[in-house]
Amino acid sequence: MKRGLTFMATLAAAAALSACGDKTQTLQSGVKVDSQAFQGTGMPYAVQGWKQGDKASWEQQVKNRAQQTQNEYTKVN
Repeated sequence: MKRGLTFMATLAAAAALSACGDKTQTLQSGVKVDSQAFQGTGMPYAVQGWKQGDKASWEQQVKNRAQQTQNEYTKVN
């Protein structure tokens, strides 16, 4: 009986400590997330009319998107 209780306690302690072995999770994509949004990602896929690094064209594209495609009141049923 005592032996079984010791075994169960050891098994519980091992299970509790197994969570301490987690590896650190890092971003593997290589994309810099600390730059301004209007700076772009350097990828060639962008909306027509938007120039990467131009804050004014970024703000205009965001404004157009909000008014034309994300505004439910302007959509025609």
